[in-house]
Amino acid sequence: MSGHSKWSSIKHKKGKADAARGKIFTKLIKELTVAAREGGGDPDGNPRLRTAIQAAKAANMPATNIERAIKKGTGELPGVSYEEIKYEGYGPGGVAVLVEALTDNKNRAVSEIRHIFSMHGGNLGEAGCVGWMFEKKGIIQVDRNKADEEELMMTVLDAGAVDMESEEEYFEILTPFDKFGAVKSALDEKKIPCSEAELTMIPQTTIKLEGKQAEQMLKLMEALEDHDDVQKVYANFDIATEIMEKMSA
Repeated sequence: MSGHSKWSSIKHKKGKADAARGKIFTKLIKELTVAAREGGGDPDGNPRLRTAIQAAKAANMPATNIERAIKKGTGELPGVSYEEIKYEGYGPGGVAVLVEALTDNKNRAVSEIRHIFSMHGGNLGEAGCVGWMFEKKGIIQVDRNKADEEELMMTVLDAGAVDMESEEEYFEILTPFDKFGAVKSALDEKKIPCSEAELTMIPQTTIKLEGKQAEQMLKLMEALEDHDDVQKVYANFDIATEIMEKMSA
């Protein structure tokens, strides 16, 4: 399990991710709108939209909000036009950081993202400087009390998953990018509920951080994730779980 995935899980477990539900909804609405704009409003023929809808439902977003965001994307309702941008840079200790954003003001966004990096011991780099260090994969989490481990493993491996790890409170399933939908569908058919299901970027190598650099890195992650235009942040840090739990408290 990557450091960033564990950091996200710890924050979720502590309830921090739900503290700013309005901000979470804003990010989800942006993704729904852009997914519908790029691939149409039918989730059956638009995997990105299908994933966005699943994420919105997992966050308990009302169905009317989801429908309205999709209609803004397809042009049935007026809405803001968002541009997709990726920022790449380095955090403390040379950690590679990849930021995915949706913004209606590219100049403002890049200025603010650069400032966040510099304020927390990092720096914004050129396009392509760290992207090659990450590989797009699917991650699915299933609560331990929702499935039998042996049955779950057989189901996901048969559907194309490459790995399943057993964590304290859940099972984490790793899939290739092109098998994510098939694995998720196999779980749906078995009526096995997923607590998390998303496409993510997994680092090929990691950098171990301790002490001040570890604290700086996690503060950088929080500041980036808190920015209104930022959808996802990926980084290749390896930080001890106890440090991450202390920082998320």
